[in-house]
Amino acid sequence: MALPLQVPARISGGGLSPPPIPSAPRPWGRIPAYTPPMSPWTPASSSHLYQVPTWAAGFFSIHEDGNLQVHPDSSSGPSTDLFELTRTIRRRGIDTPVLLRFPGILRARVRQLTDAFTRARNEFDYPAAYRCVFPIKVNQERWVVEGLLEEGRQHGMGLEVGSKPELIAGIALQAGEGSLLICNGYKDAEYIEMALLSAHIGITSVIVIEKLSELETILRSARLLNLRPRIGVRCKLTSPSSGRWSESTGVRSKFGLTAREIVTVVETLQDADMLDCLELLHVHIGSQITHIRAVKKAMREATQILANLNSMGAHITWFDAGGGLAVDYDGSGSTGDSSMNYSLQEYANDVVWALAETCREHEISPPTLLTESGRALVAHHSMLVTEVVGTTGLSGQAPLLDVQESRHDLLEEFIDLADGITEDNAVEHYHDAQELRERALQLFNTGHLSLTDKGRAEQLFSQTCQSVQRATRHMEVLPEALASLERDLAATYFLNASIFQSLPDSWAIDQLFPILPLHRLAEEPTQGAILADLTCDSDGRVDRFIGTRGPKRVLELHPPTAGQPYYLGIFLLGAYQEILGDIHNLFGDTHVAHVEINADGRPRLVHVQAGERVEDVLSHVEYHGAELRRTVRRHVEHALAMEHMSDEESALFLRRFESSLQGYTYLTRATAKPKVSTPQTGQSIEDSRSEQS
Repeated sequence: MALPLQVPARISGGGLSPPPIPSAPRPWGRIPAYTPPMSPWTPASSSHLYQVPTWAAGFFSIHEDGNLQVHPDSSSGPSTDLFELTRTIRRRGIDTPVLLRFPGILRARVRQLTDAFTRARNEFDYPAAYRCVFPIKVNQERWVVEGLLEEGRQHGMGLEVGSKPELIAGIALQAGEGSLLICNGYKDAEYIEMALLSAHIGITSVIVIEKLSELETILRSARLLNLRPRIGVRCKLTSPSSGRWSESTGVRSKFGLTAREIVTVVETLQDADMLDCLELLHVHIGSQITHIRAVKKAMREATQILANLNSMGAHITWFDAGGGLAVDYDGSGSTGDSSMNYSLQEYANDVVWALAETCREHEISPPTLLTESGRALVAHHSMLVTEVVGTTGLSGQAPLLDVQESRHDLLEEFIDLADGITEDNAVEHYHDAQELRERALQLFNTGHLSLTDKGRAEQLFSQTCQSVQRATRHMEVLPEALASLERDLAATYFLNASIFQSLPDSWAIDQLFPILPLHRLAEEPTQGAILADLTCDSDGRVDRFIGTRGPKRVLELHPPTAGQPYYLGIFLLGAYQEILGDIHNLFGDTHVAHVEINADGRPRLVHVQAGERVEDVLSHVEYHGAELRRTVRRHVEHALAMEHMSDEESALFLRRFESSLQGYTYLTRATAKPKVSTPQTGQSIEDSRSEQS
């Protein structure tokens, strides 16, 4: 009897067991697997594979037990096990996907930023103050902004707003003496008047002119309210920037004034005897600046504008270097779109040095230095935990075909080809396998190969490719002929998540985000994979990942263990992702948990916000719950009248319909209960959409 084709058994260390030496002729259809010598896999191996030390900025690491851990106060502070934290959260009735926020990381980033500029000011003898400003647009969530201000107020932290809703939020958060509010964006009279009036409650609101026509509105509103405005100008730099958003600066940028327009502003204010109201110079070097040279060039131009404004009689008291400080998403330390070729300290040094030199050279009173480094402040603090809910194309997953009655010549060639694959002959065998696969397709299309034999040929091709891959996995440079092999063999891991909702930049701009398992990191991940979400959209997938030699097309993962959850973490989601996420396929906001870590490493949930219910999401597109209930009940009554369902069936249907309306938009466990307990009181809350703190 012919035996089905077998795959090599996996051993506990995550490697592949060598094929047994047959004592009898090899049964037809069994391919021996070539496995090169392998060193033991350790958590350090996983740390290198997933580039954790390079992108984590000291906030995440892999414990010796193989679980990922978080250090909110950087690597020297207390840590907690993310896998165990996820299990704890699920025991409390909160299903994945869940967004975890770590306020401790927010506080640490504020300290790191201000400390870097303090060191730079000391080194280059810059006497004026530094104040970091957080642009609300990067993450408008109240708990995030308040978390930043909690630490930032002692450092003089301010907020930047770019719309009327953001202005209102900023005023409510910043009321008090010494509070700084940078007012950017396009403005109408209502916006400007509100900013001016905020001075009465102790807010220093600086209205930045983004386009020349705003100046007239500012002056008119100031006269109407009998208030002296604080005015800034945003200049369009001609120095080139770098990175994906390089066109957000320069002469064709959306915002800012040209040199000629800045001169017009100065002359207009002089004529109105209000030149003293011009207090701030704002420059925007770009977003996610990948090359430090762009910062150096832009600062040279910007500081010369400062010097010229001073010579024209404008006494600038605030110099706003804008945003641009990048985040090293892929850990490569390069000029790639998802990286940066400089450190936080180098950035601070270059900004401070350029400003200090210009002030000394032109005998200018040094202005207070501001930066709007929103991405760098918040990117690290949040991550998504999701679960693998299914796989396709997994090695050994497909049923093995037994073709006892078929001995097609093509299949015999495939089996002979699979013998003796080594690193030296792997490319040749791969080419031969590709040729045999093409022949199999031709034979099938002309009716000379059965569907069963075609399936057998596909199976043999796949396992031959797996042997080729194993034979070449430790090569320093993979031959070009094998470049597509890893992708062809990749399995698809389906995640309980929506790419469009939780990491829209992955879909929209091919942004790289670190992704890795939360556990089993002491085992070698032996399965190449791409990730797919729950949406019915082919774009709902992630097929570019960070790697040791640049972006790669597959992510190394572990084969799922039956009956055991397999959790993945997606990191550096704190900037822009939540507010840009959409409800494609009506997958709504995920659960959110704010986690503080005690000194002993024990996690504490300080705030839990339930994800959107089905009813919530449907209301966004005008399907309102009350109307849906009336419509469905009418149809149930009609079905009862027509005797299409029994009373018991109608009751069951209506219960399930109501339960679905109140349920999570993502997949849930059958045993999950929609309850969350507050850590302080232990009180059970049926609807955790209400705030808990």
